[in-house]
Amino acid sequence: MAVERYLRWLPAVSVATSPRRSRGARASRPLGPISAGCSDATVWNAAPMPSYPPTFADQVVAQPARAQFEAFLDEHRDALNGCLDGLTEEQARRSLVTSRTTLLGLVKHATFVEKVWFDEAVTCRSRAEIGIPAASEDSFILDDHDTIATVQQAHREACRASRRATSSLGLDDILHGHRRGPLPLRWVYLHVLRELAQHCGHADILREQLINE
Repeated sequence: MAVERYLRWLPAVSVATSPRRSRGARASRPLGPISAGCSDATVWNAAPMPSYPPTFADQVVAQPARAQFEAFLDEHRDALNGCLDGLTEEQARRSLVTSRTTLLGLVKHATFVEKVWFDEAVTCRSRAEIGIPAASEDSFILDDHDTIATVQQAHREACRASRRATSSLGLDDILHGHRRGPLPLRWVYLHVLRELAQHCGHADILREQLINE
C-alpha cells in the first residue's frame, strides 16, 4: 500500500547518462541500477528507473536535518492515513489478527501517537486534558461512531496540530511533558518516525489480505 502510494506521488526518476560509453558497454543495452562508488560504471541508454518516494527528491536530500525529518514524517503520515482509501467500513474494521489491530484502529492509534508526542510532550498537558486514553493499547479501540472519514479527518487534524506545535522548536530543544522524562525534539522525531514506519508495515500486510480476498 505505501509503495503503491509512493508510485502515484512522483513521476519516474530519470537516470543521468553520459555522452560517452563505459568501457565494454553496448549502446543499445539497457543497464540496471549502478551501485554508488562505481565511478567507471556510467549508465548508457539506461532503461527508465522506477518511481521513488518523495523523500528521494533532490530538494529533500539537499535540505537541513530538520526539514528532512519532517519530510519523512509527513511521508509516513500520509501513507498510513491512506491505508483506508478504497475500503468498505466493514473491511476497515475487520480483525485479521489476534490483537486489537485493525486498519481503522491503526489510523486511530496514529492520532493518539501524534497527540502524545506533539501535544502532551510539548505542552505538558495531561492525557485527560487532551482527551486521549491513558494507555496506548486503548487507543486502538473503535467506537460505534468511528468511520473511515472521521478517523482519517481526526488523524489529519492531529498531524497539522503537530506541525504547528513544533514549528518554533529546534531539534535540540527539550520536551518536558512525556512520562519518559525530558527528551530532545530530535529524538522524538526519530522515535515517531520509527513507530509510523512499523505501523505502515502492519497496514501493508493487513490491507494486502483484504484486497486479495
